[in-house]
Amino acid sequence: MKILISADMEGATGVTWPADVLPGTAQWERCRSMFTSDVNAAALGFYDGGADEVLVNEAHWSMRNLLLEHMDERVQMLTGKHKSLSMVEGIQHGDVDAVAFVGYHTGAGTEGVLAHTYLANSITGVWLGGVRASEGLLNAHVAAEYGVPVVLVTGDDLTCVDAEGYAPEARKVAVKDYVSRYAAVCRTPARTAADIRAAAKAATALAGRRDPVAGKTFTIELEFDAEHLAAAATVVPGVAPSGERRVVYTSATMYEGIRTFKAVTTIVSAAVEEQYG
Repeated sequence: MKILISADMEGATGVTWPADVLPGTAQWERCRSMFTSDVNAAALGFYDGGADEVLVNEAHWSMRNLLLEHMDERVQMLTGKHKSLSMVEGIQHGDVDAVAFVGYHTGAGTEGVLAHTYLANSITGVWLGGVRASEGLLNAHVAAEYGVPVVLVTGDDLTCVDAEGYAPEARKVAVKDYVSRYAAVCRTPARTAADIRAAAKAATALAGRRDPVAGKTFTIELEFDAEHLAAAATVVPGVAPSGERRVVYTSATMYEGIRTFKAVTTIVSAAVEEQYG
C-alpha cells in the first residue's frame, strides 16, 4: 500500500499569519518544525495502519519547507518546484492507493485561516463548475481522475467543513479553530500530532484504488483583484474573459485543467506590481 501526502503549510499546527509561511522569516523557521510534526504524524499513522510506502510531496510556496531530517526514516519526500501536477505530483503513476491533504486551507474569498487559492492575494475567487473551489477541491478532482481516494484532510476547522464537500468519507483533523484570516485558537503540536496519527491510522482502511473518473469536462472560472491580471491571464490559450476581472476556460480532463490553472497563476504572478498589485 502506497500513500501520497500532499503537504501544504497554511493549515499546519500553530500557523496563523503570513510570516509563519513566508520562507526566510524567523517565524517560518519556527513553524517549519510544527509543519514537519503534522506531516510526520500522518506518515506514522499510515504506517501504523499497514502502509508499506509513504511519499510526501511538498506543496507550499518554494516546496522546500519540511525538515526531512526530522521525518521517520521510512518516509520519502518529493521536494522542489516545477512538477507536472504541482501539489499532487506523483499521483499520476498508477501506484498510489490513497492521498492525504495535510496542512490544507480554505479557498480564496471564503472564511478560513490564511484562506486563498494558489495566489495569496491576487485571486479573489475560483469556481469549478459553478462551485467555489479550494485547492482541496481542485486537487481532489485530479486524484479522482487517477482513481485515488482522498482519505485524510488536516487544517483549520473550516477546512474540515470544506473537505466534507469533496471527500466526505475522509478522516478530518482540525489543528486550530478559525477566528479570522490571521487568527486562530491553536492546539499544541503534541496534541495535534497524536490526533493526526490516530486519524491517519484509521484512514488506511479507506485506501484502495477506485475506478478512474472519466468522460467529464471541467469549467474553471477565476476572479482577480485587478482588471489587468484578468487580461494577462488570457495569454494562455483557451482562457477567455468572462467579466471585468474574471476569466474562464474549459478542459477535457482535470489533468489539463490543473495544468492550465498553474499556467494562469504563473503568468498572473508575473503581472503583479509591488505597490499597486
